[in-house]
Amino acid sequence: MTIRLSRKDLWLIAGVALLGISTPAPLLAQPADEEIVVTSRYGPVPDSVKSLSQAISYRDLDLSTQSGRDEMRHRIKLTARYLCDKLGEGGSTAPAPSCQQEATDDAMKRIGTIEETFSPRGTAWVAGPAWSAPYPADWAPRH
Repeated sequence: MTIRLSRKDLWLIAGVALLGISTPAPLLAQPADEEIVVTSRYGPVPDSVKSLSQAISYRDLDLSTQSGRDEMRHRIKLTARYLCDKLGEGGSTAPAPSCQQEATDDAMKRIGTIEETFSPRGTAWVAGPAWSAPYPADWAPRH
């Protein structure tokens, strides 16, 4: 059995093969979600709710740099404080870990794992959209 291909078919096959070879690997291996979720647990918001969660994006950060890691930690701490404030924690001095401390510690452990395996972004990287904080703009300077 002989398969006959026209010149047009051969050009089409060559074009598809060339496109597959020339596609940069970072475009093929982009992570779907570049975010971490901070979850705070403390007293009732209404009586049935005992936790709040908020995703924090790091699409706009290069976690292979110190400034990128510092900004990610800042986002985690402020978001944990904001969520715990919404849950009713008001700067507890109890011997048990606070809502904010537990939420921050949990997120920091998870982001530490991400940072350990994070590769430098490379010269072709384009930062994602800037992160939009869940709290009002005037809230962060007060804390």
